[in-house]
Amino acid sequence: MRTTSSKNGTRRAARTAAALLAGALTLALSGCGGDDNKSDGGGSSESSSGLKLPSLSGQTLEVAAVWTGAEQDNFMKVMDEFKKRTGAKVNFVPTGNNTSTFLGTKIQGGKPPDVAFLPQVGVLHQFADKGWLKPLGADAKAQLTKNFSKGWVDLGAWKGTQYGVYAKAANKSLVWYNTANFEAAGISSTPKTWKDFLTTAQTLSDAGTPAVSIGGADGWTLTDWFENVYLSQAGPDKYDQLAAHKIKWTDPSVKDALTTLAQLWGKNDLIAGGNKGALNTEFPKSVTQTFSGDTPAGMVFEGDFVAANINGDTKAKLGTDAKVFPFPAVGSDSPVVSGGDVAVALKDGKGAQALLTFLASTDAAEVWAAQGGILSPNKEMDQSKYKDAITKQIAQQLISAGDNFRFDMSDQAPAAFGGTAGVGEWKDLQDFLRNPKDVAGTQQKLEADAAKAYGSG
Repeated sequence: MRTTSSKNGTRRAARTAAALLAGALTLALSGCGGDDNKSDGGGSSESSSGLKLPSLSGQTLEVAAVWTGAEQDNFMKVMDEFKKRTGAKVNFVPTGNNTSTFLGTKIQGGKPPDVAFLPQVGVLHQFADKGWLKPLGADAKAQLTKNFSKGWVDLGAWKGTQYGVYAKAANKSLVWYNTANFEAAGISSTPKTWKDFLTTAQTLSDAGTPAVSIGGADGWTLTDWFENVYLSQAGPDKYDQLAAHKIKWTDPSVKDALTTLAQLWGKNDLIAGGNKGALNTEFPKSVTQTFSGDTPAGMVFEGDFVAANINGDTKAKLGTDAKVFPFPAVGSDSPVVSGGDVAVALKDGKGAQALLTFLASTDAAEVWAAQGGILSPNKEMDQSKYKDAITKQIAQQLISAGDNFRFDMSDQAPAAFGGTAGVGEWKDLQDFLRNPKDVAGTQQKLEADAAKAYGSG
């Protein structure tokens, strides 16, 4: 986690990033209607960037990541290009949501994949400390230095050694909405504040539309809800302190954020399927039930990667049927929370290093961007390769923000607290969604689990 040099600088950075995002979405939505920036993503055996990769003919590499459905399919298009360039075959291994447990078992059993994508920077730290990661080779580091800002480079390093490439990023401060439902309810503008957001949800509900779709079966979505509310309400300084467990989860600022969340989570009629339904809804379904089905919901909160599910799993058209607005401001500013998946090598050998070199290149970034539903922190890639105008504009603002972003809080935590299904923060927030009245009890459970995971209790 990078911080600015002063408290005032941090606040200015957050405000600037939020303003840029809001402006970007306005531009994107006013300019949408077609897919003028589509690319077939097929690539070429010759690299216009001058990237050179070794021949890996006859080799089979295993790549492990959490992605399923459209996200997995889009990634495999990138691997098809790698195969075309090197002759290597790539097998995809799904990790499930317990990425660290899955990979730890594979590593301890002597059968790790060649390359893995870690969705939590805390897991990178843990794996590096255990000696499970292989440092980046010279070619991969050269591509990384050339194509990424220092903030993203530093996130893939630990204790002075570069291990990872953040080939896939996310803007986790977005709310996607069904335009037909907004129009039917007479809603002519998108909410800018949390109060307005709740009013919009109530208006949708009164019009007979399930207001907000929540993928509560996947605890990570609930941590993203919390982080956006907390960052906007408590501010970036408190955010950094809580992320490092320098303040406790029993802090009054956490109480305030949970109380704010309860204003939505405590109203069964505003949630698609009610609280019980939300707890049985996985992330992909939270998107599809917003844009398809007999009674589509009005809104769904999550990152830019929602676009992949809209494109792959519904008939809705981005910019027409499905639009997006920044997460509403709870405090004075809208939050900007970023996330990402870092590619690391778990095996020695030129195959794993060649793949990391490719993933750090503009070539891979452009093929992946052409599929839709992804942001790349690669600042040198051709931005015109993005599949749609919405994603292109959001990506450009991510690049423009430079190092002024706040990284997903739960992804910075030890996996036992912030990255494992059924335990820690994921479970505690699911319990809170089940019973939003228990603010104090939720704080106590969060602190007990955090203290254990961080080794301070």
